[in-house]
Amino acid sequence: MKFIYSVIALLFIVGHLFAQSGQPIPLYPQGVPNAKPMLSYKEVHEANGFVSKVSVPTITPYIPVGHSLTAVIVIPGGSYAFLATAHEGDSVARAFNRIGVAAFVLKYRLPTDEIMIDKTIGPLQDAQAAIITVRKNANKWGIDPNKVGVIGFSAGGHLASTVGTHFDKSVAPNPDKISVRPDFMALIYPVITFGQYAHVGSRENLIGKNASQDLIDLYSNEKQVTNNTPPTFLVHAGDDNAVPVENSILFYNALLKNHIKAEMHLYQAGGHGFGLHNGASKDLWFDRLTNWMIENGWLPSK
Repeated sequence: MKFIYSVIALLFIVGHLFAQSGQPIPLYPQGVPNAKPMLSYKEVHEANGFVSKVSVPTITPYIPVGHSLTAVIVIPGGSYAFLATAHEGDSVARAFNRIGVAAFVLKYRLPTDEIMIDKTIGPLQDAQAAIITVRKNANKWGIDPNKVGVIGFSAGGHLASTVGTHFDKSVAPNPDKISVRPDFMALIYPVITFGQYAHVGSRENLIGKNASQDLIDLYSNEKQVTNNTPPTFLVHAGDDNAVPVENSILFYNALLKNHIKAEMHLYQAGGHGFGLHNGASKDLWFDRLTNWMIENGWLPSK
């Protein structure tokens, strides 16, 4: 009987740890910026966890009780055409919860002329708005506003790296002038460049098929790294046939050139889109990320 009560108590504690998770929060309660009137544009949810046609961007908080002061915005990928919210969103947030980090899964608008005045800045507006929202509510969520990072996967990695290199100007409503610079970045098989090694689908979805060279260079984020770019953790597989590994290598070299703290893990195999678990390796990159966060002071030592 005591054993049964102990199990019940343990289940209660585990459930309580995640009791504050799950309710999406609209990023723009006063109205979505850069939006056109929408007659028939309905969000689509597929059985595989993919989401598309997002018109009302949100963040979903995952706040474990007794967590550290660190928070991370989780940005799923999907070629800027859909959001892989299951294996690159919710599951990642829960992994951060297990190491005591508050996580916020971003559901961002996908660039389209159908609902946006300027589609090239729509996703960046939402990512910046997520950082603003988390920092503005830091006390409510028990977060240090100076320990707010981003993690992005594939095209979500492009958006995360855009947030980390285009923060001098806020394109999201920001009357309180809250910093939109993330304190750290984790980029997992990220789209980085729109040049030679670009993932063409992501590039064309964001800036169009006939973009100017200036716009291509602007969103080739390896060209936007400065000595104020946040410390960065990168993961990629050498046999990635969707987003070439050169994307991470270009960004890593730019970080080194600008004396930014960086760590990169390249797997010999794994392909693209493996989420938390690279099936071609017994190594867990999330463990490497955890150690990196400890080494840099975003997590307490074990």
